[in-house]
Amino acid sequence: MKNYLFRKAKITEISQIWEILQQAIKSRKDDGSNQWQDGYPNQEVVLKDIEKEEGFILLEGGTIIGYCAVSINDEPEYDKIEGKWLTSDDFVVFHRVAISKNNLGKGLAKMMVKHIEDFALNNSIYSIKADTSFDNIPMMKIFEKLGYTFCGEVYFRGSPRKVYEKVLSKTLDNDLLK
Repeated sequence: MKNYLFRKAKITEISQIWEILQQAIKSRKDDGSNQWQDGYPNQEVVLKDIEKEEGFILLEGGTIIGYCAVSINDEPEYDKIEGKWLTSDDFVVFHRVAISKNNLGKGLAKMMVKHIEDFALNNSIYSIKADTSFDNIPMMKIFEKLGYTFCGEVYFRGSPRKVYEKVLSKTLDNDLLK
């Protein structure tokens, strides 16, 4: 079994994180997507994530292989949903999920989302909300596999995004520990 660790990112790790995000930005472009092709995300966004203690990394051994931003109750655009959320309680939201190109296809984004669910449970929060581009099929498949419900649309920088929510059980799910 590989040794994976999910933890808060440090400022000193920003160059490795940025490299992974640049790979993801290029991958989205190569796939014909408009997602992340407008100068976002950028290094300033990542720096703010880390300064706010919302930047998280996935490590294999000592190597950073994934990045995401995770926050609690902090996504103003979600108040403008065209649709309906499942809950109106506290929620964890995640953005900017990226896995290094050498580690794609190993289920690591799904693993990272499960770590985010564990983070929510450890903070006594039972709702996870997230969004993705209409053409990000891999992320939509992860949402489907992990039991997220499509709730509607929101707009970021003028572009529509699909939004999803998952209500977690108030008892720790053993699947999260795998």
